[in-house]
Amino acid sequence: MKMKTLFAALCAVLSIQITKADVIDEMLKTYQAAGAKDFTASNGDALWRKTYPDPKEAGKTRGCATCHGEDLHAKGKHVTTGKAIEPMAPSVNKERFTDPKFIEKWFTRNCKWVLNRECTPQEKGDLLSYLRTQ
Repeated sequence: MKMKTLFAALCAVLSIQITKADVIDEMLKTYQAAGAKDFTASNGDALWRKTYPDPKEAGKTRGCATCHGEDLHAKGKHVTTGKAIEPMAPSVNKERFTDPKFIEKWFTRNCKWVLNRECTPQEKGDLLSYLRTQ
């Protein structure tokens, strides 16, 4: 009986991982259909680490790491509210990148805050390619 339980648990874990990979793969296909080219984790890493001028405060900058932090395996902290943000690394946070609507919602919101515009399909694909490696 223990073997059946262990097997069922293993299947459940693997199905979560397969589902997550499928969601990311489908998102990447959507971005390519919108005109993006090949995605690279290195371009996504560069986008993640880059900072941009804060449109509201002269001399200040914003970037993904402003709230999410440099260590994607650790919790981040919202710069305005102080609210904890769960780790971005899917290896640590199993809930990351499992819902396409949620992914798009946060890309829209965070890209507008960081870049002062929406991310392009290329930027989204590069970022997802980078984040999935964490």
